[in-house]
Amino acid sequence: MLPMDCAQLCLEARRETGLENFGDPPVEPPLSLLTLSLEREAKLHPLGRLLMKIHLRGLLAARLKLAAQFQMQDGNGARSPIVKPIFIIGMPRSGSTFLHELLAQDPGLRAPRVWEVMSPAEAVHPDQGWRDPRVWQAAWCLWWFRRLAPMADTVYPMRARTPHECVAIQSHTFLSEEFVSTCDIPTYEAFLRTADLRPAYEWQRRFLEYLQNDHPATRWVLKSPDHVRGLDALFSVFPDALIIQTHRNPMDSLRSSVQLTQVLRRLYGPAGDKDQLAEREAQNLGWSVGRIVQFRDQHPELEKRFLDMNYSDLVSDPLAAVRRIYRSFELPLADAMIQSVKKLAGRRSAYKWRRAVSKLEMGFRASGQVKQFADYCRRFGIPMGASMRTK
Repeated sequence: MLPMDCAQLCLEARRETGLENFGDPPVEPPLSLLTLSLEREAKLHPLGRLLMKIHLRGLLAARLKLAAQFQMQDGNGARSPIVKPIFIIGMPRSGSTFLHELLAQDPGLRAPRVWEVMSPAEAVHPDQGWRDPRVWQAAWCLWWFRRLAPMADTVYPMRARTPHECVAIQSHTFLSEEFVSTCDIPTYEAFLRTADLRPAYEWQRRFLEYLQNDHPATRWVLKSPDHVRGLDALFSVFPDALIIQTHRNPMDSLRSSVQLTQVLRRLYGPAGDKDQLAEREAQNLGWSVGRIVQFRDQHPELEKRFLDMNYSDLVSDPLAAVRRIYRSFELPLADAMIQSVKKLAGRRSAYKWRRAVSKLEMGFRASGQVKQFADYCRRFGIPMGASMRTK
């Protein structure tokens, strides 16, 4: 009834906007591979199929509108450069969202907000406060999202004005881990693992230039655990980037990551077998851990750009963690920022998650990743759980 047809989605987006040009990067072949994988592999249920079609059509419509606005800005010479952005990367479910929110309290640092990423073509002008209809529209959509995915608030609370992840920005290029985290689409995932991600980062840079056009000059603070997969592309597009890498005991990260994936996938189709999902997440985490270690070993000239932050240090004393970041990156830490950090840390508790994977430890030990994770923990000073210790 609702086929995932690339050409039809593009046609509908063009009809909706009255525009023709999607701009750079080209939406093909990523969109065709994504829709094909969704159609043949994701086992979308009727509501999930409808929601995914609406989402993809919305991304395409936003691309058309933004391409027109980018062209207008370029004609007016209104682009300003992105200077020394701060990227939070690392292990998923390792406190990166909390850290992103803490740093976004600083008026001198700017994070892309959820409402800006949801309605980017309308986000060129600053937030107008509590009466802003753009923010209310995003809040309304998020309210419905929480109704449709009732566990979402437990594992990943999100509001219209909270900082948003880079994967959501890059989803406009259809080269994004967002789709892999929400649906079981192995064909698209295999394509994404070998794709050149530089176009996604070039798009993100242009997107950020667009957002900061009508704002005072500030530095961006950006976040996504999935940046570990594209560090070469990240540094090629943002050569002066600074990196905060978050770390956590892999067992704790895996438990939390598996539950988040289950919550997101149920919105569109079957969540899948818990133990198979746990094995898949362990393999992905093992690859990511190996990739970031390999990149840092291969690029010693960038080592001073990296700051390592352990989850236990962040949650036990958020203000001390922030002070360390500001010293390392030579940022001014105002008294007002200190008070904001204390206030946010006082009301912000760690995400609560249930022990959702009954055989995770068994699958983890059998996955062959134990030694790699143990080496990783020793390298970055992360306490290892009993199930990870090797002789």
